[in-house]
Amino acid sequence: MVKIKVGKLSARRQRMNRPDHNEILERKQICMNALLNRPWVDKEKNAEIYYWIKEQYFEIRDWFIEYTGYTLIMNRNFAKLNKFPEKSFPWMGFQEFREPLDYALFTYSLWYLESKNEGEQFLLTQLVVDIRQYMVEQEMNVDWGNYYHRLSMARALKKLKNLNVIRAVDGEEANWASNHEYHDVLYESTLYSRYILRNFNAELSSYINIDTFNETKTYSNETTGVNVQNRHELYRRILLEPILLDYQWSGDPVYLKQELNLLIRNIGEMFGWQGSRYKEGIFLFESNTITESEVFPTQLALSDLALLVCGEVRKMVINSESNLEVDINGLLTLTKNEIERILIRLKSSFSEFWTNEHKKKSSSELAEQICNHLEEWGFGYWEDHIFFVLNGAAGRWEVEYGLAEQDD
Repeated sequence: MVKIKVGKLSARRQRMNRPDHNEILERKQICMNALLNRPWVDKEKNAEIYYWIKEQYFEIRDWFIEYTGYTLIMNRNFAKLNKFPEKSFPWMGFQEFREPLDYALFTYSLWYLESKNEGEQFLLTQLVVDIRQYMVEQEMNVDWGNYYHRLSMARALKKLKNLNVIRAVDGEEANWASNHEYHDVLYESTLYSRYILRNFNAELSSYINIDTFNETKTYSNETTGVNVQNRHELYRRILLEPILLDYQWSGDPVYLKQELNLLIRNIGEMFGWQGSRYKEGIFLFESNTITESEVFPTQLALSDLALLVCGEVRKMVINSESNLEVDINGLLTLTKNEIERILIRLKSSFSEFWTNEHKKKSSSELAEQICNHLEEWGFGYWEDHIFFVLNGAAGRWEVEYGLAEQDD
């Protein structure tokens, strides 16, 4: 009979189970990317990452405080990074929402949930009655007899479910939206309702515009305070925006030049991203093909067409006969008609690779769709809906179709 001792691991066994430096670094990068890209890391659903964050909590917390000013919340249920953009863009909203009313009802639903305890159940019919009454007091009108208002409410509730703020015990909000007189939904509140909205330093009514929402910390006017403010603004923009070019930086240009090399090394170590310095600005690339971030080019065929257009423009700029001029900031202005002509040429050469949807679209529709896609990813912007201004980042792409080799 063999006796088995149950107790602490031996020192040798502990050393064997201890992760090496590379594994610790990889875990840290996974944690950093998860915190940056997710609303929170749930212990129940992502226990492994949750405990990795817990193991490296102090290092991760201190890094975010020092370089971004973000705070890290860690409790027995989840880990959450309180992040917010330095500059706000339309694409930062909820992609599922279609109307401003969706956001309003999402927020008023959170107001309603403030009075609910974790695990407390409530009916959708009672929620909409209380929300409407409160909105009327705030001189806002919502009519549940209006089908489109009910659709907005359904989208808000669906988003709350996806965020695990509420759970549907019985019923579906889509059925209620179709016929609110014959359908109801039973929900259950979770602890996450307390952690959705940010805390602000002042009453919301005191803020002048959306950009002032980011004034969550007061910096001193001394050199140290100015440097901290510059650092926080720079890292927030680098981490949350797809592209940051030099001309887009509103802070101290001397500080930006001094910090670039350190920033690239710092981001590389903590997130595993690769950074390159070009004359237009810093470009960061995800070195891992399996990433939590949305990256460009996307899986959409529209990204392929956008890259083709950028590559064609690059060739035209190199060709002195095109008369295209790039200004000191690397900006190039094209008319919508010029982009349409580029697409017509590309279509005649490569239409066999295009989707049927893009083949059938008019050059005008396709040009607008591609430019909107490029604007969303920070490669340019519309000017008076007639001119599209491409920046230096767009000129760094040169692509072409080719046959992919496949192993037998």
